[in-house]
Amino acid sequence: MFPLAKYYITTAIDYVNGNPHLGHAYEKIGADVIARFKRLAGYDAFFLTGTDEHSLNVARQAEAEGLSTQEFCDIMSGRFRNAWDKLNISYDRFIRTTDQDHVATVQDIVRRANERGYIYRGTYSGYYCVSCERFIEKGDLIDGKCPFHPSREPEWVEETNYFFALSEFQEPLLRHIQEHPDFILPAARRNEVVNRIKEGLQDVSVSRSTLTWGVPFPEEIDDSQVVYVWFDALINYLTGAGYTPGTDEFGKWWPADLHYIGKDITWFHCVIWPATLMAAGVPLPETIFGHGFVTFKGAKMSKSEGIVVDPLKVVDSLGADPLRYYLMKVVPHGQDGDFSFEGLAEAYNADLANDLGNLVNRTTAMIKKYFKGQVPSPTGVYGPLDEELKAVEESVAQRAHEMMEELDPTSALSEIWRLITAANKYIEDSAPWVLAREGKRERLATVMLNLVEAIAKGTIMLSPFIPYSSQRIWDILGLQGKPEDIRWDGNLEISSLLPGICVTQTGPLFPRLDMESSDFTKGEFHLAELAKEKKKEGKPGQAGLSAKSPQDSGKGDKKVADLISIDDFAKLDLRVAEVITAERVEGTDKLVRLEIDLGCEKRQIVAGIAQFYKPEELVGKHIVVVANLEPARIRGVESKGMLLAGSTEDRSELAIITVDRPLPKGAKVR
Repeated sequence: MFPLAKYYITTAIDYVNGNPHLGHAYEKIGADVIARFKRLAGYDAFFLTGTDEHSLNVARQAEAEGLSTQEFCDIMSGRFRNAWDKLNISYDRFIRTTDQDHVATVQDIVRRANERGYIYRGTYSGYYCVSCERFIEKGDLIDGKCPFHPSREPEWVEETNYFFALSEFQEPLLRHIQEHPDFILPAARRNEVVNRIKEGLQDVSVSRSTLTWGVPFPEEIDDSQVVYVWFDALINYLTGAGYTPGTDEFGKWWPADLHYIGKDITWFHCVIWPATLMAAGVPLPETIFGHGFVTFKGAKMSKSEGIVVDPLKVVDSLGADPLRYYLMKVVPHGQDGDFSFEGLAEAYNADLANDLGNLVNRTTAMIKKYFKGQVPSPTGVYGPLDEELKAVEESVAQRAHEMMEELDPTSALSEIWRLITAANKYIEDSAPWVLAREGKRERLATVMLNLVEAIAKGTIMLSPFIPYSSQRIWDILGLQGKPEDIRWDGNLEISSLLPGICVTQTGPLFPRLDMESSDFTKGEFHLAELAKEKKKEGKPGQAGLSAKSPQDSGKGDKKVADLISIDDFAKLDLRVAEVITAERVEGTDKLVRLEIDLGCEKRQIVAGIAQFYKPEELVGKHIVVVANLEPARIRGVESKGMLLAGSTEDRSELAIITVDRPLPKGAKVR
C-alpha cells in the first residue's frame, strides 16, 4: 500500500489581547473545512493553529488587568482553544509562541539569516500601530491614522535595533511568484502583492529594544533585544512542522501546502515570510491564500474598533454546525461576506431544517413504516427518475470535489445542496405513499434504497462543513463508522454498504426557529416548539408546560414532574435490547460500557451503574433503552442511547428496568 500524500495547512495565529470574534472563527472554520476535505480525499493532513502572544499590546493589556504577562497569555490562549474546540475545529496542534520549541526555532532562524549576512544593526524611526503591531509608512496613513484602525493614532517610535535586508529579495520574490502562479491566491491578491513589490522593497526592523516581552535575540548577536512580533509569529509555521534547530531537518510536513490567512496580512505572508525563508535557506510554502473578511453591517470585525460578534453565543444557542454552514455559505471564494443574525436564522430554517432535516426525517419515517426500519435490497426495478437522481449524484460528487481542490468551499457547498434539492424532488416525483397504497413493493423498495444512498453521499460530502450533524445522520441511517471513513476522490461508491442496514428515528435534526418570538438582531434564537409552549402557557385555562399533578408517595407528599402530552411521549423510541458484553470504563468508579443488541443493529452505551452491578451480572439481561437519544461522549467514550433504571432519592439503591418475559430484541416499548 502506498503512503498517503501529506498536506500541511495553517491559519494565522491570533493575538491574545482580546476574546475570539466571528472573524477569527470564519478563518478557523474555513481552514478546518479544507483540512477535513483533504483527509476525506485521502491525504495525510496536518492542521496547525494557535495564538500569538509576544506583543506590546499583550504586555499592556496584562498590566491593565493586574496580571503577569504569562498569566494573561495562559488565560487568553485557553479561551481561543476552547472556542475552536466548541466549533469542532480539527486542529492537530495548537501552537503558542511562548512554547519553548518555538522560542528555539525563532532564535535559530534569526541565527541562520544573520550568518548569511541578512541581519544588521541600525536605527529606526517611524509610525507604529499598536493594534496592528507593525510599522506603517507615512504614505499609507489615512488622515494620519492606521488604515485598519482609524480610531487610533499610531505612535512615533525611534530606537536602535536590528534590520532584515528585505530589499535584497525583490527580484527573487518576483521571479518565484511568476514561476509559481499558485503561490499567492486568489489572483487579485497576487496582483496586489506583485504591484507593491515592484514599487520597491525597504529593509524592515526585526527586533525591539524597548520591550522585554518576546523571544530574546540569540545570545551571540544581542540578547538585550527581543525579536519583533511579526518576525517571531511567522516562524510558528516551521515550529509546527517539526523543524529541528541547528539542522536542515524541517520535519515531515514542511513545506506548508497552504497558509490560509486574512487578506489584510498578505504582505507579511507573501513578502516578508518568503524572503525570511530564502535568507535562512529554507524551502518556500506551496500556496498562500488570502481570504476575505466577514463583515457585520458592512464593517470589518475588529476588537479595537468594537465591531465584534461572539461566535460562542451562537454556538450556545444553535450549536456549531449551523454557524459553520452559514459562514461557508455567505462568504464567497476569497471575497468579503456580510453576516447577519436574520440571515443565519433564515438559512437555518430553509436549508438545514427544511431541506436537509426534512429529507432525512421523511425518508427514515417511510422506511420505518413500509419496511419495518430495514433498508431494502436492490430489486432491479429502475426508471428515468432513478437515472436522473444517479446522474445528479455523480455530477455533484465530481464537481464539488473539484471546487474543494480549488479552495472554493462556498461553491462546493452550493453544489452539494443541488443533490439535497434533487433528493427532495425525487420524493415528490416518485410519490412513495402512492406506491405503497398500490402495492408496488419492488418499485417502493428501489425508491427507498435510492433515497438512502443519496442522503449518505450527501452526508459524506457535507461532513467537512457540518461534521457533528453528518455523524448524526450517518448513525440515523444505521451506517457503521464515520462518514469521513469513506474515500471521496471525485467519486463516491457506497451502494454495498446500504442493503440490510436499519434506520432509526429521532426528533428533528434541526428544530425550526420561531421567527416571531426570537430577537435575531441580538442573536437570541428561540426554537419554534418552545415558543409555542410559552405562548400556550399564557393562554387562560391552559396550563401548558407548567401543569403539575401532586402524587402522594407515602413519604413527604412528593410531586411528579411537569406533565407532558402524549405527542411528546411519542417522540421517545423505547426499545428492548440484550446486553452482549459489559466492562468497567477505565479510570472511573461509576461507569460501565455496555454493548447491546437491538435486533437490527448493535450499539455501545455508557451507564453510571458500576456501584450497583458487576459487569458480568449484566450480560444476557434484556433491558429497556432510549434508542433515539442524541449520541454523547462520556469520559471520552461514545454512548449511543441510554438504559432506564429506577433509584431511591439518595441513590443508595438502583435497579435496571428489564422485561419479565421474552420479547424480540428491538421490540418497541409502548
